[in-house]
Amino acid sequence: MESTSQTAQQTQTGQTWNANQYAANGRFVADLAKDVVALLAPQLGEHILDLGCGDGALTEQIAAYGAVVTGCDASASMLESAKARGLNVVPADMRSLPFQGEFDAVFSNAALHWVTDLPAVAQSVHRALKPGGRFVAEMGGLGNIAAIRVALQAVMTQFGIDAEKDAASRYPSRDEMRGILEDGGFRVTSIEIIPRPTLLKSGMEEWLNTFRNGILSKLSEADRQSAVDQTVALLRPALCDAEGVWWGDYVRLRFHAVRE
Repeated sequence: MESTSQTAQQTQTGQTWNANQYAANGRFVADLAKDVVALLAPQLGEHILDLGCGDGALTEQIAAYGAVVTGCDASASMLESAKARGLNVVPADMRSLPFQGEFDAVFSNAALHWVTDLPAVAQSVHRALKPGGRFVAEMGGLGNIAAIRVALQAVMTQFGIDAEKDAASRYPSRDEMRGILEDGGFRVTSIEIIPRPTLLKSGMEEWLNTFRNGILSKLSEADRQSAVDQTVALLRPALCDAEGVWWGDYVRLRFHAVRE
């Protein structure tokens, strides 16, 4: 039976997280975040909020610059792992952050696309920032994991599940996200869409079990394995190379915006 925190998390994001599984199969997410951390350019003594901090791998990197970092996440499993790193973290829904004008910057990597109500997130971040504070983030953009999503949708339909709806994810275009930020009270200083085919060292089956766990958990164990096998078979011609190496068809949206 799911815990209350797991249920709340899945309501927010359509996904449940296991920190150990993520560390084994999803570490590439933090490893590929060098450019967005550089865009943040953390400064000594700055108060920075890491929005959707996960297990704290990037939070730790930002703190190493001398910034005073607070991490927040909706996943109890992830927060426990972040706490084990000695980080200051709090449970929070990014749509309704419990902060008012406290931060010089809000940073987020690979988290915003797990929430469909992005206008609420922008408004919540605006409230958390000091005047002139910056919002720097990278997330999935238009076309992100398109082949994976189409294949999974086709397979899950036979089980009566709408994979796109239940994933509760949103991958905006550059213009859409610019509008959301501007409507939320930000001046956008840079925003770009970045196609980034991404090596999946653990393979597609492990990716599905890690990053679409919320959807697959709706199935019995036997049906889940069948759904994964069918999805992998559909994707093999497009995303598995001649050497048997899997690649995710990632597209990132990266932006820097300033609170007006």
